[in-house]
Amino acid sequence: MEEQKKRSIPVLPWMRDPLDLTLFQQIPLHTLPSLHPKLKLSLENMGISNLFPVQVAVWQETVGPGKFHRDLCVNSPTGSGKTLAYALPIVQLLSTRVVTCLRALVVVPTRDLAFQVKRVFDAIASPLGLRVGLAAGQSSVADEISELVYSPECEFGISYDPEEVAFRVRRRLRSKVDILVATPGRLMDHINTTKGFTLEHLQYLVVDETDRLLREAYQSWLPAVLESVQLNEDNTFEPSDSFLPCSMGVLTTRRRCGVERGFKDKPYPRLAKIVLSATITQDPGRLVQLELHHPLFLRAGPMRYRLPENLQSFKLICERKVKPLYLVALLKSLEGEKCIIFTKSVESTHRLCKLLNCFGDLQIDIKEYSGLQHQRVRSKTLNNFRKGEFQVLVSSDAMTRGMDVEGVRNVINYDMPKYVKTYVHRAGRTARAGQTGRCFTLMSNDEVRQFKKLMQKAEASSCPEHIIQSSLIEALHSTYESALKKFKEKISKAPKKAND
Repeated sequence: MEEQKKRSIPVLPWMRDPLDLTLFQQIPLHTLPSLHPKLKLSLENMGISNLFPVQVAVWQETVGPGKFHRDLCVNSPTGSGKTLAYALPIVQLLSTRVVTCLRALVVVPTRDLAFQVKRVFDAIASPLGLRVGLAAGQSSVADEISELVYSPECEFGISYDPEEVAFRVRRRLRSKVDILVATPGRLMDHINTTKGFTLEHLQYLVVDETDRLLREAYQSWLPAVLESVQLNEDNTFEPSDSFLPCSMGVLTTRRRCGVERGFKDKPYPRLAKIVLSATITQDPGRLVQLELHHPLFLRAGPMRYRLPENLQSFKLICERKVKPLYLVALLKSLEGEKCIIFTKSVESTHRLCKLLNCFGDLQIDIKEYSGLQHQRVRSKTLNNFRKGEFQVLVSSDAMTRGMDVEGVRNVINYDMPKYVKTYVHRAGRTARAGQTGRCFTLMSNDEVRQFKKLMQKAEASSCPEHIIQSSLIEALHSTYESALKKFKEKISKAPKKAND
């Protein structure tokens, strides 16, 4: 029913004639025009020798002939290189900056994704002298402020003269970072309460995982950002002397249309936007909130939902009561390959992980990643998974959005997703950056028809059934019964929760 409603929504005119990303070719790094030498060296140190089609297309529309004359809306499969697609041109365009001002803001929905995006920016921005900040609630607000804003007390010591303090705050508070990666909640904290935190010099706004950030309220972060940037036409301000290279010390005006008037009667760059997702929304009511400037729609092929090119999808049919048994048999058959198992909820994730760890002779390290855990625990678990310290991660859909873990060969849907969008994001944790991968979905016979419809929406040409040898299932029966008994004992001894 929800999918039918979505199909009935009219499409915005600029989305009807997209630029097809499949027409672009992967190109060697040294052939990319205008690439800064230090940026090229940074990419080579990251092991990158070629750029993917989405990265080439975005470069052409920002640094290349397009010159960012239009805002960009990018719909490209998971693992196609979208993070570097926007990070690369932003770092290139800011490489000529004179002093540090907050000029680029990247908004992402989750903390772990924010950490991941910041790592990409750090790798390519630091060699050019650009500073990258993080506002994702990884530490206290006070600690974040110290990383984002220069305090006048740090430079001149503490003063007890109120007038002198006010003067210093007005003239000396300034940004420590050129680029900020932020989650919506913590971004709003800084906009509303942090002295010296300003978006008045912002030139680039990236909205990563756009459909999720527009679907969820997130404390109305988008209107707050746009309002902070787009002051009234008659609202002039005199920049502090710490921002002289940005404004040249003249009165500056920001217009509602997003165009700034700068020095010597030359137009100051408008707020340029890049919005991205593997499953971009087509809802005009949501997209209009972004106030895009003559947007260009970049899409990989004719389908709205696309799976990674090198992904193989399989269905594994079994009765519901023996699903854990078939899952264990599947894990054994994968012979220790790195794998992510997705469930339908955080509670299911917790229970399934407990059950799997009751299999004494499984000889596979399995950890949980869900919203029931503290952020520090989740981050540590994810880091250890990246390092290869264990092979299998059981996760709720918190892991589906944008997260990149190198070496994940398999994704297993323990619970079949209801919507194609969820399947696309889950499956996209493997077969990334041109690598191969497999996605297995466990289902009962009465779910096969629904799954077939789901796969048709993702333009999946085929989804064969994965057969597990009956001898392996039979050999695991006694172990399965023993694991169930241990699991029930653990559950009975665990303290009851209010919602159990």
